[in-house]
Order: sequence, then structure tokens, then C-alpha cells
Amino acid sequence: MVRTYDTQSTKSISTRLSPDILSPVPFRFIFWQFLRFGIVGIYNTSIDIFVLNLFLWRFPTHNTTLLLSYNSLAFILGALNSYVLNKYWTFRQKRSITRREVVRFAIVTALGLLCSDIIFWLVARSIHPFIANTILWANIAKICAVIGTATISYIGMRFWVFAKTNYQEENVMKPNTHDDNALRNSLRTSENSKNTFFTSHSLSVVLPVHNEEEVIAKTLHNVVDTLTLWVKEFEVIVINDGSKDATKAIIESIIAVHPCVRIINHSINRGYGAALVSGFEAVSKELVFFTDSDGQFDLHDLAPFFPLIDIYDAVLGYRVHRQDTWIRRFNAYGWKVLVSSVFDLHVHDVDCAFKLYRADFFHEHRLETRGAMINTEILYKLKRFGYTYTQLGVRHLPRKSGRATGAKLSVIIRAFHELYFYAQKWHREEQQEKCRLS
Repeated sequence: MVRTYDTQSTKSISTRLSPDILSPVPFRFIFWQFLRFGIVGIYNTSIDIFVLNLFLWRFPTHNTTLLLSYNSLAFILGALNSYVLNKYWTFRQKRSITRREVVRFAIVTALGLLCSDIIFWLVARSIHPFIANTILWANIAKICAVIGTATISYIGMRFWVFAKTNYQEENVMKPNTHDDNALRNSLRTSENSKNTFFTSHSLSVVLPVHNEEEVIAKTLHNVVDTLTLWVKEFEVIVINDGSKDATKAIIESIIAVHPCVRIINHSINRGYGAALVSGFEAVSKELVFFTDSDGQFDLHDLAPFFPLIDIYDAVLGYRVHRQDTWIRRFNAYGWKVLVSSVFDLHVHDVDCAFKLYRADFFHEHRLETRGAMINTEILYKLKRFGYTYTQLGVRHLPRKSGRATGAKLSVIIRAFHELYFYAQKWHREEQQEKCRLS
């Protein structure tokens, strides 16, 4: 069984975070959170009232018990929508759905439903003698019930259901100042004062690249300059996956200055997974770190990973406040739910390109997928073969140049084809292993 550990509250990590993270929650944070909760509430109420009126229109009645049934069904449908929006938007929940969270949400929802029905019944009984129109007095009662339960719902979700997703979690890995140079300087000062590196292990950095002529030089110089201070021995393996622009020429010019940089050329674009596999197969150091070359990650967030790799076989980054379009985030969430269900994975961010591994894993296990399934395969095999891992939040920056290709139809079709084929293959292999052991 794979052991995971949440490291955000440990001393070794918290010492690298801003002191502001441990300070009291500011009013503006509560204000905006409550405002988001209110917007979600309005949307849920619209669903709630629409469903209630749909029942009243199709099955009109003056029976209070039947009206309570209509109200309960409408409330439950609104609650389901409330769970999703409040988890991922209002309270910025990054963790996977857990049984405890669902149970707590169900309890809060049940209390809210009970409160809603009590208020609805009291108001309906009070105004029924004075208003003849069923729809009018039912909706007045409904609005009173919604107002009465809003506070209970917010308090329950804020301090119980999503209690661990708070100001500290939303601001994880933010530097102590808005100036990133201050963070770099503090790391260098700490390094010089200790006269040691962040890790005694050698490191291979794997960078897949496809048509990134605008950012690849800056990315490579940043990697080399940063790791020179942090790691005694390292190499940077750049996989040029069929770039048609000047990417290859820029990389080769950098290699002439920095021999630690190597290039692997694919004559045609083979895909993200194939590029990573080429890099993983070429590593020669003890640790393997991979990231994207598009500038959406800050390499300085790698510093807290090094102490953890001495404890675990892998340290998995996950994006805090992902800076992508809503459609990419929506697609990523759907993919994560799908592969997590199929392979029983419990990770925050399946495809985050900011992960540190021990190289032994890639020497001992051959990777089979070549498309967008590559990260899922690695995580699945970590779990299947008993490797340990932990997870740590990292910043995600807006993309300033280039274009993401993950949403291309051909990439999506290939991903689902690999998912279908390898899910059957790996599950069949697991069954065969169980039969041999038994």
C-alpha cells in the first residue's frame, strides 16, 4: 500500500513559507470567500426554486406534506450543485474527494434541509390563510427557508466540511515578498551561510520542448543558474519533440556554453509522453526532476522537495490556483476523476509537470504509454509496486507565450485509446500476479 503524507504543515516546509501564511485570516479573504459563497447560493437557489416550481406546475397541490416532499427534492438537487461549486471555487479545495468530506457535507446538508423544511412549514402555515395563490405563498415560504439556512450552511462548510482548505492552503508556497528576487537572494544567502547544497544526490532534469523558441533560452538559463547553487552534480536533458521553429538552434547554442545541457532530437512530433520517456531513459543521475519549458512554473519552488526525497520515493507537485482557461481546468478535472476511478489513484494533480523521483524507478520499470497517459502510468506503477510518495503545492504562473496543445482532438483521442487499452492490460496483469501468489 502506498503511503502518502501531507507536508504543508511540517516544520521543514513551513520555514520556507511566508510568515503571513501563519498570521490571522484577513477580513478581505473572508469577504471574498463569503461573496463567492453567496454567488453559489444564488445559483443553487435558482436551481432549487426552479425545480420546486416545476413540481408545482406539473403536480399542483395544497397538501403541506406533499409540498415538503417537493421542497426536499429541490433542496437536494441544489445541494449537489452546491458541493461541487463550493468545494472547488468558494473554498478552493485542492484535495481529492474523500469519504469523510462527503459524510460531513451530507450531515450539513441534512441539517440545512431540516432547517429549510421547518422554516418552510412555519411560514407556509402562517401565510396560507391570507394568500390563496399556491405558487405565491409556496415561493414566499421557500425564500424565507433559503435565507434561514444560508448561515448554517456557510458555517458548516467553512469550519467543518472544508475546514482544512483555508487561508493557509490558498496561500501555500507564496514568497515572503512580491519581489521574486528576494526569494532567490534569501535562498542564496542561506546556501552560502551553510556552505552546502540542498541535496547530496546528483540530479537529472528532463525538459520536453515543442516549438518554444520564445521562452526556451530563458528557461534553460534559469535552470542552470539555479541548480548550480543547489546541486553539486546535475544534467539537463532537453527533448526537442519535432520543433519546427528555432528551438533546436537555440538549445544547441546554449549547450556550447553549458556542457551540462544535453539535447535529444525527435525528427517528428511524437507527443508529450514519448518525449518524457526519451528523457527518462537517458537519465544518468540519482534523482529525476521533470517540468515543462513554457515558463509556467518557478523552479525555486523545488527547494522544499529535496529534504522530502530522502524520505519518499517521489515528491509530487500540484498546482495552486492553476493559471489556465476554465475549459482546460474543466477537462483536467474530468480526466483526473476518470483515471483516479479506474486506477484507484489518490493525488491532487495527476498531470502537474513538477515532480521529483528517484531514478531507480525508471531503471526498474519500463514505461509503456506515449501520450497524455504518461503521468497516470507513472503514478499507477508507483502505487502498484509499493513506492512511497508525498505531495506539495507549487505556484502556477500565467503562460506568456506559445500555445498549449493538450486540448487537440488527436491528443484526446490518443489518451482515451491508451486509457482503454492499458487499463485492461494492467488489471489483467494484476490478476495474474494474484493468481501466482495464491
